Amino acid sequence: MSQQIQLSAQVSDQQAGQRLDQVAAELFPDFSRSRLQTWIKSGELTVDGKACKPREKVIGGEQLAIDAELEAEQSWVAQPIDLDIVYEDDHLLVINKPAGLVVHPAAGNRDSTLLNALLHHSPELATIPRAGIVHRIDKDTTGLLVVAKTLKAHASLVDQLQKKTAFREYEAIVQGVMTGGGMVDEPIGRHPSQRTKQAVTHSGKPAVTHYRLIERFRAHTHIRVQLETGRTHQIRVHMAHIQYPLLGDPTYGGRLRLPKGATPELIEALRLFKRQALHAKKLGVEHPETGEYCEWEVPLPEDFRSMIKVLRDDAAAD
Repeated sequence: MSQQIQLSAQVSDQQAGQRLDQVAAELFPDFSRSRLQTWIKSGELTVDGKACKPREKVIGGEQLAIDAELEAEQSWVAQPIDLDIVYEDDHLLVINKPAGLVVHPAAGNRDSTLLNALLHHSPELATIPRAGIVHRIDKDTTGLLVVAKTLKAHASLVDQLQKKTAFREYEAIVQGVMTGGGMVDEPIGRHPSQRTKQAVTHSGKPAVTHYRLIERFRAHTHIRVQLETGRTHQIRVHMAHIQYPLLGDPTYGGRLRLPKGATPELIEALRLFKRQALHAKKLGVEHPETGEYCEWEVPLPEDFRSMIKVLRDDAAAD
């Protein structure tokens, strides 16, 4: 699947002296800088009908023209997988992802992912980078994801995530009883010896997580979490780092802790809860077309709500 792009724009006098790729990025903001550079190098983006190099300077008044074909990103397969669509228009798609659904194909998960489902729902997403997926949540984390349906929306959403203006709020259950909310400001990178894990490490990228208490139980705490950054496994790594790992986290949670004197119902519930208790509950972005701020919220999934009820009943029985 492909899409033909034919656009033109004139270089202004104010842009004189700038590099061609910089001016192209200003005149054609729907496309990424790297894509425009590729088109300049291939001759699909011309200056007064001539091919130029990305670093060449413009003098003002030239006509830039794009005549290019957007090819499908990869040969990903569209698959009929049910989607819980919270919102959709011509520019955005907001999904409530269930536990167990991988977001993007990778080694070990080549198909049956959210990306495969999106291509079946909207085949035109084949020409958008990663089928419009601009951020991810882990396989067993539930909740909200926003997907770009156009290149303009993709550029806008990526920019908002990089500038940290997108709003993302999670709820989680952690092991241990917290005394109050706080912030974790610790860099996260690949674990030095376990390559499939992330860790707090001095060589990592900056990562900031804010958390607030919702409810305390005898040996667990229900918290609300907001992200400033979006590192891989960020909440899971940060909470484990401060000794409050997420309930059910198979990677960072350590061994299961059974509270002393726990009810049989709680013991059974804890043993059966096999995923990290983490839910992307709220998501807010500036609409890429209208500029209006939009926010969505989805309820906690059934297993999460049931776990809270059992924890509450156990606390009341103490």
